[in-house]
Amino acid sequence: MKLRGRAVAPGRISGSALVSGKPISFLGGVDLATGVVADPSSDVRGESISGRVFAFPHGKGSTVGSYILYGLAKRGRGPAAIVNARTEAIVATGSIMGGIPLVDQIDVSVLTSGDSLIVDGDRGTVEVPGVVERPVVTAFLRNRGRILVLRRGRTASTFPRRWSGVSGIIEGSERPLTRARKEILEETGISGARFQARGPIVYARHGSTAFAVHPCLFDVPTRRVRLDAENEEFRWIRPDDLAGLSIVPKLREAYAAVAPHA
Repeated sequence: MKLRGRAVAPGRISGSALVSGKPISFLGGVDLATGVVADPSSDVRGESISGRVFAFPHGKGSTVGSYILYGLAKRGRGPAAIVNARTEAIVATGSIMGGIPLVDQIDVSVLTSGDSLIVDGDRGTVEVPGVVERPVVTAFLRNRGRILVLRRGRTASTFPRRWSGVSGIIEGSERPLTRARKEILEETGISGARFQARGPIVYARHGSTAFAVHPCLFDVPTRRVRLDAENEEFRWIRPDDLAGLSIVPKLREAYAAVAPHA
């Protein structure tokens, strides 16, 4: 898997990932002498960032955090590289001063602690050699303000019995919308679907596979559904009802990607 983001601080380096789902303040959040995360609210408290690729959403707190990050680097206790979803001045400044490669605009939720990463702060990329990326499409069908969800069968190879949109693996050089139209007919029997919008790719991790989900939105003229063998149940729901269902990973994020057009 190769993720493309934005180059912030130059350099190219390989290393093992330490991934946090929470923002961090380097001032008070990381011990300057040891490089160990000290923030009691952190989900990686007690872990050392030294020599690892530290991935987290963004920094927070005092601007003194820039100098803490710089100091960690100078003491040999800093991270080998940093990966952010959205970096800001504190982390960017500390990384540049400390010579720490930094890439942002990366969905850090697709990364897992222990992943082997190659961070290229010159090109703005993050490679994960041990993870295979599989492109899929998820189509949301809308009729009179409700969207269709399908419950996957008990024997589904991934996420059995969870609710999803109309989904399918994109084959070769196939266009996402081409696959979406095929899956709509195969999984629901609905014809006359009118394309409305596409959203940015949403990544969903499953072990050593990362599904690159291409979300799209269609209006359909009917709520009559003819299920195929892949799914066992369907419902037309309000979008807010997704929160109460056992859904496949990142389904709400995928819908949010097209929701501005809904």
